[in-house]
Amino acid sequence: MKIKRSFLILVLLFVTFALVNAFIVNKEERISDHALWPAEPEGCTTILVGKDASIDGSVFACQTADCGVCDFTWHLIPAADHAEGATRKIYHINQVKTWSPEVGGKWVKYVEGDTGVEIPQVPHTYAYQHAVFGHMNERQLGIAESTIGCVRKMRNPTPSAIMDITTLTMLAMERCKTAREAIQLMGSMGEKYGYGFHDSGEMLAVADPNEIWLFEIMPVGPLWTPETGKPGAVWCAQRVPDDHVSFCPNQSRIGEIDLDNKDYFLASPNVISYAIEAGLYDPESGKPFSWKRAYSPSRGSAAASQGRRGRLWRLFSLVAPSQNFSPETEGMDLPFSVKPDKKLSVKDIMDITRDKYQGGQFDPTVGLKGGPFGNPNYFRGFTVDKERYNGPRCISVPSVEYTTITQSRSWLPDPIGGINWIAFGAQDTSCFIPLYCGITEMPESFTKGDHYVFDRESARWAFDYVDFHTQVVYSYAIEDVKKVQEKYEGGALKKIPLMDKAAAELYQRDPAEAVEFITDFTLSNAKSAVDGWWKLGDFLLVKYNHFGTYNTESRRPGRVQTPEWWNRAVIEHDNLTPVVPPPPRPKAKPEKKK
Repeated sequence: MKIKRSFLILVLLFVTFALVNAFIVNKEERISDHALWPAEPEGCTTILVGKDASIDGSVFACQTADCGVCDFTWHLIPAADHAEGATRKIYHINQVKTWSPEVGGKWVKYVEGDTGVEIPQVPHTYAYQHAVFGHMNERQLGIAESTIGCVRKMRNPTPSAIMDITTLTMLAMERCKTAREAIQLMGSMGEKYGYGFHDSGEMLAVADPNEIWLFEIMPVGPLWTPETGKPGAVWCAQRVPDDHVSFCPNQSRIGEIDLDNKDYFLASPNVISYAIEAGLYDPESGKPFSWKRAYSPSRGSAAASQGRRGRLWRLFSLVAPSQNFSPETEGMDLPFSVKPDKKLSVKDIMDITRDKYQGGQFDPTVGLKGGPFGNPNYFRGFTVDKERYNGPRCISVPSVEYTTITQSRSWLPDPIGGINWIAFGAQDTSCFIPLYCGITEMPESFTKGDHYVFDRESARWAFDYVDFHTQVVYSYAIEDVKKVQEKYEGGALKKIPLMDKAAAELYQRDPAEAVEFITDFTLSNAKSAVDGWWKLGDFLLVKYNHFGTYNTESRRPGRVQTPEWWNRAVIEHDNLTPVVPPPPRPKAKPEKKK
């Protein structure tokens, strides 16, 4: 009885805190209603590509995991069989929180978030690869994430919300073969056990070899408990047409919905009723219900925000330039998806993740903003004389933990058909490394590392090492990086078709041997790329040491030259005066002959 009373008091305290917090935030929200750019999530960018929008029929789900402080390690959870009556523990897993490697790191310490809830286990769980989220399993199910936020009153940080987005992705990886199965499972888990705690509104790209869906889920407020008998989450999913591409750059993307068209829409039973109860939608208004406008409205256009709210416009412009999407268009008014001007390859998607508005109106390297060496990472905006000047929020940002591109292919056996392409750290100075979804071992260097401890056994630190040495003289060093990218990333792109063919033929004779074959290739290729990046980092350190250019072949030093426009700008800004040459030496008088 005492335990129950204590638990009740704890829940009441959480609810009180949540309500006070919601009141304060809503008050701040009202005060800032006329502020130009309210705070919104600026994390991950997600790209969704249907099978008929890709060159070879692949389905792609891509995520740039933009965080800056999150865990970046990758792990492989093996398939397992479970006894009848077995249960699975549920933990609250914070996307952002990490622990030192000295105490085991995140994926040892996450168990401290034990919710006390156990759900029935299924007879068999699939093997899958995960980092911050579950990203790809052995059945070619792929997932990519982007935080979208929600109306403040919807948040539920109380213990009644058992499920968070990381846990939902892992459950989907363990238990599902198709995108539809995964959506229904994650949605039903959120409804039954409550969704939120660490998370607010979240979006997932959910892909299989035939379809890709955009799934969004949100909490239903801090007063929800299972005893209400109502769903503990509200969710909706919309399928991307097979010949289309869609995107999510931290903005809710689903608008008007047609629940009768179950081939393209799936949703929780409270998808509209909750909005009415919460005062977020008035059916008497005469306006059709719009998911994003009710639950996660977002303001701003690319032009008006000086590129701060420009990613969605930029993404559409990159894949369908013929449609002339205007940077003046509000993000909420851009379409759900678009047919690309040309079908996309995995290399095209890699290039998109590296975009920093190069050559566009928000290019951060133009003029003084990029410094003398055209560094796109310098200009992030600032305030001067109480006036705000925005730097563009590019698709590629330095704070990215990793980028994942899941590739699902229907014409190959599952272990071979799924590939998870991973790039650690900043995409412009990294390279994408392929992991077949059927591998039985993760590259060891992928499993190690922490932001606060330099580690030469960690793959991520190899790429950070190169990135660090590139920043100093970016326009020079990036050309060196591109050459090595072509060797390792370009080399992998050329090898994969050969590996696919050999592995598929082997799979027909001996599936186990085929799995061993792709595992060996994956491990060997990953080690080669990581070793190559350590060597590249050492090379850049030597070459640009002391702000010079040391040619290791000729053994001659050179000098890093600043461009003339920069020199002239410095002259003007600092009022420099040219050096006055000394007067010429007087000519020596010829000596008289004696």
